[in-house]
Amino acid sequence: QVQLVESGGGLVQAGGSLRLSCTASGNIFRINTMGWYRQAPGKQRELVAAVTSGGSTNYADSVKGRFTISRDSAKNMVYLQMNSLKPEDTSVYYCKRDQLRREYWGQGTQVTVSS
Repeated sequence: QVQLVESGGGLVQAGGSLRLSCTASGNIFRINTMGWYRQAPGKQRELVAAVTSGGSTNYADSVKGRFTISRDSAKNMVYLQMNSLKPEDTSVYYCKRDQLRREYWGQGTQVTVSS
């Protein structure tokens, strides 16, 4: 099993920044992908950004140029730097880890962007 714990959510004004962190623990395997997803009320969960253990990244079009995903594999952590936040970025943000053909999810952290 793998446990994921997110932190860093909160309330911010439009145009502001937040940094999310996610720490993985448990049965860690070195080849993996970690990512951030978000889900707003009444909407489907969607990919925000992901990074492989090799360093390849993938972003949703809606966040390109504003969000940056990074990881510290030695600490089993992944980060999401969110700049130029917009009200439409308001969601619960979830950390996800894929390894050995299994996926693991964190509990989620609320991000609210006021206009």
